[in-house]
Amino acid sequence: MNDKPHIEQVFPASAIAGGELQIRGEGFCYNGAERPRVRFGGVEASLVVGSDRYVVARVPEGAISCEVTVGGSDHWSNSAPVEIGLVIAENMHPVANPAIDKDGNIYVTFSGSRGQKVPVSIYRIDTNYNVKPFLSEIMNPTGLAFDGNNFLYISSRHDGNIYRASAGGTVAVFAEGMGVATGIAFDEEQFLYVGDRSGTIFKIAPDRQIFVFATLEPSISAYHLAFGPEGFLYVTGPTTSSYDCVYRISRAGEVTKFFRGLGRPQGMAFDAEQNLYVAASHAGRRGIFRITPQAKAELVVSGFGLVGLAFTQGPAAILAGNQSVYHLNWNVRGRPLLKNR
Repeated sequence: MNDKPHIEQVFPASAIAGGELQIRGEGFCYNGAERPRVRFGGVEASLVVGSDRYVVARVPEGAISCEVTVGGSDHWSNSAPVEIGLVIAENMHPVANPAIDKDGNIYVTFSGSRGQKVPVSIYRIDTNYNVKPFLSEIMNPTGLAFDGNNFLYISSRHDGNIYRASAGGTVAVFAEGMGVATGIAFDEEQFLYVGDRSGTIFKIAPDRQIFVFATLEPSISAYHLAFGPEGFLYVTGPTTSSYDCVYRISRAGEVTKFFRGLGRPQGMAFDAEQNLYVAASHAGRRGIFRITPQAKAELVVSGFGLVGLAFTQGPAAILAGNQSVYHLNWNVRGRPLLKNR
């Protein structure tokens, strides 16, 4: 290695600006004394931890997917690839997953504070990342989901209604009386599930009959819903605990705890290999965590303020932060789309 620093591992290998990456190797401190430096391409990063064999670096603003190096003076390490999420929209206010239609357009909320009327409540981002207003009349939009016919459904935690919007922006009330309606998701039979954060999961049939599907502990902010393997519904909902669960609910409405130990778990999505991805904190780290079917968790995207994600057909992912939306090149494929889409 010619006495040069050497990177053995970068973990995780994906992040957004502000996220923290762990870098392991050797010879990071030149001459055993000089504090190591980290570069993302040509942009220098700030260090959280710096030692000869272990560095934690914060991804700098302006960094793009590149090669990361460690060193100092004229001694720089081998490079290691990292994927950095590209900001495609700013000044948003997502509070859950973005939604993607069959043509690849992305839908994101400007949810606002409770009872706040904003000029545009839902934006559409096309495949060229042009951001355009889509809907304005829905107050406090929260959950977004597409049905098999490419209609967008929106929950409002303000009035407890579920709205249905066409691609042209025509809006109608689909269901009322859903309490503090937050997360929504469709199953394969086109039943819509709605999380009322006061503790109820509703099930709405295609003919709009409403059933109580399950009950959970109330959430302090919202429920987030996603369907996974075998038709089970997975639910997160932050409580007053810092050691929250991902719940798994059977087709019969039986509730079990799939994974415990997350801080403020929020939006979720499944990949084609039946792994669950959730925006949360865990073991002192924040970002997107992958939880295997065997309930093993690993940080896969580092970043602060992430509230949800959705997979594209890229393969890639759209990440929602509390103010920005990111496109991340990622070799992960999401679950197949609903029937008819």
